[in-house]
Amino acid sequence: MTANNNPAGEVRNEPRITLSAKDYERLSTLARAAWKRMPGLAASLADELGRADILTEDRHSERTVCMNCEVEFRDDTTGRVQNVTLVYPEDADISRRRVSVLTPIGTALIGLREGDSMTWETLSGETRRLTVVAVREAGFPDATPPGRLELP
Repeated sequence: MTANNNPAGEVRNEPRITLSAKDYERLSTLARAAWKRMPGLAASLADELGRADILTEDRHSERTVCMNCEVEFRDDTTGRVQNVTLVYPEDADISRRRVSVLTPIGTALIGLREGDSMTWETLSGETRRLTVVAVREAGFPDATPPGRLELP
């Protein structure tokens, strides 16, 4: 979905996202599986998938957030820059900065390119905006960036 209405009535135009066919398939399955347990998060992920340009074969676009990559992003509300590795729920571990794609911030990050910004809603209902600063291939599963991760 490219335009959403937020509670303040302001229309948001979100950037197109790009996903590999493999990530798209697995994320689609994940969204369907999560529908009964976490309908809000599953719907958000499904909305993101609906905006996606899908790459053929097993490719992903350079400097684009894909599964198991390291993402440096800035919370435009606070100015804080953080690094996380975007993972599937079974690999999530906040102490190692591995953030599930089935979280509000994970769903917001998937498929964005360096320089893209995205508005997202925290679990507490606060609207935030983030900007992707850098995307790197993670040395997953051993990559653990230094510092403390603070998610809103």
